[in-house]
Amino acid sequence: MILETERLYLREMQQGDLVALCKMLQDIEVMYAYEHAFSDVEVQEWLDRQVARYKVHEFGLWAMVLKETDEMIGQCGLTWQDWEGKPVMEIGYLLQKAYWHTGYATEAARACKAYAFDKLEAEEVYSIIRDTNSASKNVAKRNEMTVCGAFTKHYYDTEMPHLVYRAQRS
Repeated sequence: MILETERLYLREMQQGDLVALCKMLQDIEVMYAYEHAFSDVEVQEWLDRQVARYKVHEFGLWAMVLKETDEMIGQCGLTWQDWEGKPVMEIGYLLQKAYWHTGYATEAARACKAYAFDKLEAEEVYSIIRDTNSASKNVAKRNEMTVCGAFTKHYYDTEMPHLVYRAQRS
């Protein structure tokens, strides 16, 4: 276990989480900000990328697990992303649709922000969010992050405007 909150714990993902990952990454409604649901190959690549991040950076997107049922319901964690030509530490999150609007994403994102500041001694953290993703923007706001920039990402032949949220260590 990496982190624990009131209702969740976050841990490294493993191969046994593939089915739970598929519930998210292959659901077109969950993946609307990506403009497509992932194939089986893309889900495996996603999982492999997280496992590699754990080895290189000692963090990545972690399995978000309900304490009550021990079920993986989403993922939340820290990754390095490029913004304005430099690497920034990003808090990312994604939940199975059945768990939307429950406060789990905010709970996990807050814990990841605290981890970044307290354990990793980061000076700032970011969340890079598609401008049409109201739910994720609300999570960032509840995580005391504010917009500090914007850019357009080209992904799957689509121009996708994104907002950049930031929180700084106090």
